[in-house]
This record gives sequence, C-alpha cells and structure tokens, in this order.
Amino acid sequence: MAASTEHSSGPSPALLARWSDLVASARGGAEGPDPRPYGENLLARWAEPQRRYHTTAHLAVVLDRVDELAHHAEDPAAVALAAWFHDAVYRPDRSENEERSAHLAERALPELGFGAPRTAEVARLVRLTATHAPEADDRNGAVLCDADLAVLAGAPQEYAAYAAAVRAEYGFVPDDAFREGRADVLRHLLALERLFRTPQGYDRWEHTARRNMATELELLSAHPSA
Repeated sequence: MAASTEHSSGPSPALLARWSDLVASARGGAEGPDPRPYGENLLARWAEPQRRYHTTAHLAVVLDRVDELAHHAEDPAAVALAAWFHDAVYRPDRSENEERSAHLAERALPELGFGAPRTAEVARLVRLTATHAPEADDRNGAVLCDADLAVLAGAPQEYAAYAAAVRAEYGFVPDDAFREGRADVLRHLLALERLFRTPQGYDRWEHTARRNMATELELLSAHPSA
C-alpha cells in the first residue's frame, strides 16, 4: 500500500502520531516497516472530497470511543486497527465499501509486519460494519460496532448535524429516493434487538440513539422536504 499524495494541509499530526503509536504497540516491539507512510495513506483517504460525514473527524471520534470501550474487547489493538480501516475506502455511490476497505487492510497489515491471525481479525471486523450485528459472543465486534454507532446518541443538534452530513454525502440522490433509502436504514437499525452490544454502550447510548432515530424517521415520513 503505497502512500498517497497528501493534501496541501497535510495529514493531522495528532492522528498520524496516534496511528504510529498503535502500530508500534500492536507489533509488541517487533521490527517492521515505518508505519508513517501507511498512516498518511489512510488519512488522505479519510480526507477525500466526496466525504461529508465519513471524514477524519468521524475517524477520530470512533477511535476515542474504541479507547473508552477497549476493556470490553478481547483484542483492543485489532479493534483500533479496524477502526482506522473501516471506512478507508468510501464512495457513497457504491455498495462494496466495507469489502474494499477490508481488502485494503488485508494488503497493508502483512506489509506492516502483522501476522495472518491479526490481519484476518481486522478484516473481519471491517466487514462487520456493513451490518453492525455482531454475534453475542463477539466482544471485538461489539466494541467496534458500538464505537461506530455512538454518533446516533448525540445531543439533538449533534444528531441533526450528523444527519445533514449524511444527506450531503448523498447529494447526487434525488430527495424521494434518499428519503426512502434513509428510512430503510433507520428501520433496519431500530429493528435490531440491541443497537449497542457492550454493557457500557447500551447503558450510555441505547435510549438516546433510538429516540433520535425514531424522530428522524418520523420527520422523513411526515415532511417530504425534510
């Protein structure tokens, strides 16, 4: 995975340092290639112009939530690596983003010195974000999915900003088609027995997230211009 050309402002130094520290820790002191070019590549991907919600800001928030929930995971390093890759490939007009992001991890992690088991686990976790439905005993999956969905439990103004950013990413979709597709996504999530699978995530975010989504769904149904 060669490094992509950086944007003029360059990648976030804090996020780049966070990536390098994660790789060094996950390698357990073993020698390996310099992680910085890989981090630059990932951050360039997260800063692509078609993104409005799936940006470096989203990445940073998911990483923070993974840190908060890390004690629930069996392999916190694998979960954190998966957070970096989970939307690294993102085109809102395509449906295979999770699969392509997993393939990216499967190429990059062996180059960085990670073995097959850790690489396979990271790729599995990335693919899991397509459904956000980990099995009951999947502690790593529960942490990553909870971290990714935590945005649903924001304060009203935060949730409104999130919903607006999602709409902006799909600006090429006509209003009627977007409302129908967005409503389907909300219904799928609301139909899950639990949105949040870790005890901490469930206690902190479940009620608020369901209220936010139900409100958005009601607005989409009642106000065609919403």
